[in-house]
Order: sequence, then C-alpha cells, then structure tokens
Amino acid sequence: MRIPSVRASLRQSGFTLLELLVVMVIIGLLAGYVGPRFFAQIGKSQVKTARAQIDGLEKALDQFRLDVGRYPLTEEGLAALDAAPAGVSKWQGPYLRKAVPLDPWDKPYQYRSPGEHGDFDLYSFGKDGQPGGEGEAADIVNW
Repeated sequence: MRIPSVRASLRQSGFTLLELLVVMVIIGLLAGYVGPRFFAQIGKSQVKTARAQIDGLEKALDQFRLDVGRYPLTEEGLAALDAAPAGVSKWQGPYLRKAVPLDPWDKPYQYRSPGEHGDFDLYSFGKDGQPGGEGEAADIVNW
C-alpha cells in the first residue's frame, strides 16, 4: 500500500488555467447582462426622486401662499421657503425641514412665478440639464 506524497496531492488540488478562464468568462457574461439593467433602475429612481421632491416643494409653496397670500416671486425663488423675503410680514416659515434640495443630478430646481402653466412653474431639466429631452433626460415638471 502506497501513501500519496504531499507534493502529489497538492498538484491535484488546484484549478487549471482553463477552468479559471471559463469562470471569468461566465462572470463577464453575467455582468454584461445584469449591469445595464441595474443602471437603468438607478436612472428610474432618480426620476422618481425628482417627482417626489417637486411634490414636497409644491406643498411647501402652498403653505407659503396660505400664510403670505401669494406664492414667492421668481426673484425671491425657492429660498423664500427657508428665509423670509424682504417686505413680507406674514411669513411663518421655514416651510421645509431642511434647505431647498438640489435635484437628483445636483442642479437647482427651476422656479417661475407667475408661471406659464399655472400659478407657478417648478421643474428640473433632468439628467442632461437642458430643456426638453427624452427618457432620463426629459424635464420633470409640476404641470
């Protein structure tokens, strides 16, 4: 009866180069399939976040209007939700718990009052930061 040497058993316990290459190709194929789907979900969540933030800002603007009697002017902007504009005596804010957020793409929300589509227009230009666009680059608006 012959006992296998330690050296012989170590030689047989590793992976061959071919086996490692096959595993790496499989991992690459999985990453190529799953990666784009994962990053598409991130884009969708940013759009949903922008819509939710616009909704919250609309509610804060409505509260400002109830207290002051009007929406903040374009010149006053969304900053009027954090600090009383000059000459406004009925301001009861701040109307947001935190500072006015940037959109999910780190750009400021656009605000115009009076608006072209209602009492005020509140919107983000989307991922591309330009008016118009499609998909993730489309404008997210309150009208």
